[in-house]
Amino acid sequence: MRWWNRLKNSVKMAIAGWKGQGFDFVNWMGRTFWGVDNSTLATNETIFSAISKISNSMAVLPLKLYQNYDIKVNQASDVLINNPNPNMTSFEFIRNMETWRNEKGNSYALIERDIRGQVSRLTPLNPDYVEPVWDTDNGDLWYQVIGNNGTYYFYNLDILHVKHIVGAGNVKGISPIKVLTNTNDFDKAVREFSLKEMQSAPNSFIIKYNANVDDDMKQKVIDDFKRFYQDNGGILFQEPGVEIEEIQRKFIAADIFTSERITRTRVANVFNIPAHMLNDTDGQSFSSMEQMMREFVQLTLLPIVRQYEQEFNRKLLTSAERKAGFYFKFNVKALMRGDTATQMDAYFKGIRSGIYKPDEVRQWEDLPPFGGNASELYISGDLYPIDMDPAQRKGISNTNNTQSARN
Repeated sequence: MRWWNRLKNSVKMAIAGWKGQGFDFVNWMGRTFWGVDNSTLATNETIFSAISKISNSMAVLPLKLYQNYDIKVNQASDVLINNPNPNMTSFEFIRNMETWRNEKGNSYALIERDIRGQVSRLTPLNPDYVEPVWDTDNGDLWYQVIGNNGTYYFYNLDILHVKHIVGAGNVKGISPIKVLTNTNDFDKAVREFSLKEMQSAPNSFIIKYNANVDDDMKQKVIDDFKRFYQDNGGILFQEPGVEIEEIQRKFIAADIFTSERITRTRVANVFNIPAHMLNDTDGQSFSSMEQMMREFVQLTLLPIVRQYEQEFNRKLLTSAERKAGFYFKFNVKALMRGDTATQMDAYFKGIRSGIYKPDEVRQWEDLPPFGGNASELYISGDLYPIDMDPAQRKGISNTNNTQSARN
């Protein structure tokens, strides 16, 4: 009977949302659920840079709905790709979700459905007001959401939840910023100490006289020393019986550089991104931009992409649609495009090897399809349709050789 209870709950929620009674989320875009206000993210440029690179990279990836490799469109894909909600684009939706995931360790979005049970809206939720809870009777996962007008409970299929790794026996992801607490404290202490060292006692000196002087004479000597120093552009004359020694500051630029490198390395390790992505290029050598981006995609983005895809497939598509071959997919190749010469060489070899169709390549380059034979696969020999009878291929090849000999 568990499935029947789920069905009844889903229908009730859909009807209530459709009527605007009980589940009206129009006002959920207020302060409670919107905006990222975190002092660490706003004040630590290394963490800000790491999260920006990951969230922006995820937001720019092309996202499509496929059915057995063919691009398809349904209501769920239209909402996700074009209009998640009246206040956001798909780019903003994905970037905000990924920013929250990296900041808080978890990112949530409410899936609102119409009277037919079709996806109609996706609303991001502030992770601070969402808590996963278990139904002790049947072991199902629910989400408790503290709203402006009360507390709501949603079944797990109605909440998109992407997260970092979780601890043993837990459902919520671990916040990377919490993991970096000691690193942030150390980095902050070093910065504050260095700033004080730079600001304290600038151009300070020790003046030694061979004779004792009273307080009035000390003040006159100090005033005269300061006036002479300012009027002569920092030039000092050391008179007989007087020693002038500059106070050495303990600030060492190399120490700051070392501390920053340690911080960048730790941040890169926690967010699982290559250190060179945070401008730490020591020891890194890349022959091309494609090679550098391949490392970022393979080490950082692929696990994130896979999590989003599975979450979209499970909760935005019905079981019947999944069985029919529907699935969401990000195109990570968009981040690994090489230079023009490398890309053209890959296209050339792909077409001659029967991997790409000419019209597919034109589509990737934002060119209109040519149609006709350009929509077929070819293999070198020299270039005939891949499904042509071998006897016909031989005849064409002999004809081409005869014409070449005559020429």
